[in-house]
Amino acid sequence: MPLNPKLLGTVLHEDLTRHSTLCRREAGAFVKALEVSTAGGEQLVVACTQESRLFVDLAQQASATSSVSPIKFVNIRETGGWGWEAAKAMPKIAALLAVAHLPDPEPVPTITYTSAGRLLILGPLGAAEAVAALLDDVLEVSIFSTGGVVGQGDSMAGGAQERRYPVLAGSAVSLTGWLGAFAFTWRRDNPIDLDVCTRCNACLSACPEGAIGLDYQIDSALCQSHRACVSVCGVAGAIDFTREPESESQAFDLVLDLRTNPSPHSTFLQHAPPQGYFRTGAMGADAKTLIALRGLIGEFEKAKFFSYKQKLCAHSRNTTVGCNACIDICSAKAISSEPKRQQISVNPNLCVGCGACTTVCPTGALGFAYPRTHEQGLKLKTLLTTYTAAGGQDAVLLLHSQGAGQTRIEQLGRAAQLRQARGVPANVIPVALWHTASTGLDLWLSAIAFGARSVAVLLTDEEAPQYVQGLREQMAVGQALLNGLGYSGVHLHLLDGVTNGQNNEQSVTALDACLQALASATAQAVGQPARFAVTAEKRSTLELALDHLITQAPAPVAALPEAIALPSAGSPFGSVVVNKEKCTLCLACVSACPASALADNPNSPQLRFTEKNCVQCGLCAQTCPEDAIALMPRLLLTPQRKDIRVLNEMRPYACVRCSKPFGTLKAIEGMLGKLAGHAMFQGAALERLKMCGDCRVIDLYSADNETRITDL
Repeated sequence: MPLNPKLLGTVLHEDLTRHSTLCRREAGAFVKALEVSTAGGEQLVVACTQESRLFVDLAQQASATSSVSPIKFVNIRETGGWGWEAAKAMPKIAALLAVAHLPDPEPVPTITYTSAGRLLILGPLGAAEAVAALLDDVLEVSIFSTGGVVGQGDSMAGGAQERRYPVLAGSAVSLTGWLGAFAFTWRRDNPIDLDVCTRCNACLSACPEGAIGLDYQIDSALCQSHRACVSVCGVAGAIDFTREPESESQAFDLVLDLRTNPSPHSTFLQHAPPQGYFRTGAMGADAKTLIALRGLIGEFEKAKFFSYKQKLCAHSRNTTVGCNACIDICSAKAISSEPKRQQISVNPNLCVGCGACTTVCPTGALGFAYPRTHEQGLKLKTLLTTYTAAGGQDAVLLLHSQGAGQTRIEQLGRAAQLRQARGVPANVIPVALWHTASTGLDLWLSAIAFGARSVAVLLTDEEAPQYVQGLREQMAVGQALLNGLGYSGVHLHLLDGVTNGQNNEQSVTALDACLQALASATAQAVGQPARFAVTAEKRSTLELALDHLITQAPAPVAALPEAIALPSAGSPFGSVVVNKEKCTLCLACVSACPASALADNPNSPQLRFTEKNCVQCGLCAQTCPEDAIALMPRLLLTPQRKDIRVLNEMRPYACVRCSKPFGTLKAIEGMLGKLAGHAMFQGAALERLKMCGDCRVIDLYSADNETRITDL
């Protein structure tokens, strides 16, 4: 790599020494640097990941006599040092090294799973027993037989004659749970009891219809009730057509599903199944699955990836559901609705940490915690400020996953070293994320405000289809905002399908071409990068980013439009339009609004609105009994966005007894018109509807007293 230690050291304010074979011949230099960092209580950064295991081993050997400072590894080779523009990549390398010096994210709560190794295999008996034989030395295996090829001619239809594992059979009813806590329910509705069956095969030979297979279950569709099987099974007594079906359930720690077409209730069909559940289908378990199963015994921890603030949630109010963005996008079915409690519920045991729910949440009620938003924001800010300080221009952030995305970047770097590709361009800065769906509009716009020319998200085959749609909708909103403010070009890119070629070579070639086009694409950046800090509150960060982007807009503020129209899908900004002819000022929308965007006036019949607070959740429109409210996605650029304005007001209705206003003229007259023909509201009863609450009670008691006196 054509490194420039002097330039890098100047930007990072450190003395850097370049090594050529640090990982082997010059390993002593690493040990010496480790001693220095340990003595100074500083963190040691190794700018190569190839021999990280060797460095860790050397550090562990040193720790036998003394404590060792933490070590961080950062890849500057495949991400920039190997490529046709490697000589120009010093600003990017400086930025990557600067991020490596940041402190580790704060620890987050963890979720614990406990597995004793109780494995349930669902599928054809023969295939299930074959797989069980590869696992039973470690796991406690039970099998739920789902049959096989019916008929005695195929010896592979059933299992071995020797009974080696508990075999359950019947109709699968339900499968729920997660690693260490699966619950399987089935219905024993087959005449053959496998606990009693000796697998003598006499019933298979006796059945004239071939309704019994080597799974030792009877196909009721083929059985003609000859009952020859019952006669030959007289000694064992395993076959009883009069037995009543029974529902049974059992707990398991792990599940291996070999079924081809399981019922929806007895399997997990979501894109991200629970941990501990493996579905391979009729092809059987591969080596990767078998190794994973064998290792799932003991206690396991994973991060609690999310934080939830119920007060900010726009999901429901007064049992009315408005925003379902997080529920719709969750690929693990970990989020459910609880409208009676005015909130959603997230099951941390099912959550896989994709962060897609936090990306589409308009209020920030759901936040990603691994790492937290402000920590991710500091990382992006450090990258871009260091890149600019080192002389870099036209920075493009490439967000990719730590899994398949990182692999594709490394493959591209190796191909560039072999002169088979151009490699990652000098102005494209790869940023590894836990999951590509975990960042959204607040961080993207903040990155643009910090000086990035554009932000791209690299997708692989890891993402669920709804993630792609959610990211696309968020990018459409962000791009509309930037273009509406006068920033020309395309700033937000979703690289979908680029790395999903038929083979690695095709994927690398496609990614190489895509990144070259991305690096040369024109998009207008801010003139002066922002200096604000990304906050833990999503709406606050959005406001900071927008304020800076508006201030730095290419056109003068006076020349900007009054409002920027935004796509209806995924917009977190907007107004509400009230049909004054329909609205009765019942103010049901006020009590439903979770963001305090709608409010009443205690001194006058008014519906007031603060557009800055509106999150476009739709609860007001869902709640309105008159269907008088519609949403208008937009970003208002005038000062009125932060002001309170009146959407509707009416003349108050005065009590006919004390003249105190207690409602609106339109609402009371409408009520009187609807109830005038009702038998319960005639005469004095109808007149009381024109009174305030106090006078209505007084008048009612006065009428009762007059009735009693008359009766006496």
